[in-house]
Amino acid sequence: MQPKTVLITGCSSGIGRATALEFLDEDWIVYATARNPADVQTLGERERCEIATLDVTDQGDVERVVDRIVDEQGRIDCLVNNAGYGQMGPVEDVPTDRVHRQFDVNVYGPHRLIRAVLPHMRDQEDGTIVNLSSVAGRVSFPGGGVYSGSKFALEAMSDALRAEVDEYDVDVVLVEPGPVDTGFQERAMDSIDGDADDEPAAPEGVDRSDAYGDLYSLLEDREALGGSGPGTVPPERVAAEIVNAASATRPAARYPVGPVARVGVLGRFLPDSLRDAAYGLVRKLTR
Repeated sequence: MQPKTVLITGCSSGIGRATALEFLDEDWIVYATARNPADVQTLGERERCEIATLDVTDQGDVERVVDRIVDEQGRIDCLVNNAGYGQMGPVEDVPTDRVHRQFDVNVYGPHRLIRAVLPHMRDQEDGTIVNLSSVAGRVSFPGGGVYSGSKFALEAMSDALRAEVDEYDVDVVLVEPGPVDTGFQERAMDSIDGDADDEPAAPEGVDRSDAYGDLYSLLEDREALGGSGPGTVPPERVAAEIVNAASATRPAARYPVGPVARVGVLGRFLPDSLRDAAYGLVRKLTR
C-alpha cells in the first residue's frame, strides 16, 4: 500500500518540526516546509522526508509546492496549516499594517493552502485538513486581541469548510493548544517592539501609548513565565494529536491540547460580565 502524504507548513521549529517527525515515525511521506530552507535542512536527511521553501503569504510558493507534491506522489492526504505567529499589544496601539500582516500569515495563508489542495482531495474523495488554532481562538484576552482575532477567524472558516466538504469525504480539524514549550510567548512579546524573528517582513513595533501601562506590565509578567508555566505541554504532545486526527477515520472537529486548553475553552460559556470582571481583578492584582 502506498504511504500517505502530508504537507506541513512552518516546520523550522516547535510544533511544526515535532509534527514532521511524528508523521515520519508513522511512515508517512512528509513534505516539511519553511520560509528558509536552511531551517529544515536536517529534516531532509530523514528517509521519506522532502523539504521545500514555502512562504504562506506567497501564492506562487503555494502553487509550486502543491503541484510538486501531486506530480511526485499523485495525491495529498493531509494538509497541516501550522505556520503562524503571535502579535501582542492593546488593540488601539497595534498599527493596521501589523493587523494586516497577522491575518496574512495566520488566516489568508491557510486559506491559500486550502484552496490549492482541495481540488486534489475532492478528486481522490479523501483527505484531512488540520488547522492549528489555539485556546485563544475560543477565548480572547486583553493584549491579545489581534492574535485572537486571527485565530477566531480561522475557527470560523474551518467550521464552515467542514460542512462544505463533508460530502467529498474530506475532514477539517482544528487543533487548539494552550501554552506550548516552544518560546512562542517570548517571540509574541518581541512583536510589540517589532523584532520577532519568526515574523516575516515585520513593520515597526506597536505604537506603545501611556494609556495601557498596567496591561503592558501584565504582558511582561506573562513573558517571564515563558514556556515553563503551569499547564505547559511539549510540542510533541501537540504533534501526536495532529497525527491522531490525520489518521482517524472520522476525526473530531476540535482537539484541545493540554489542561489550560481544555479548561480555557469553557470560558466562552461564561457571561461576558464575569470574564470582564476576572480580567479587571487580574489587572488590579498585578499593579
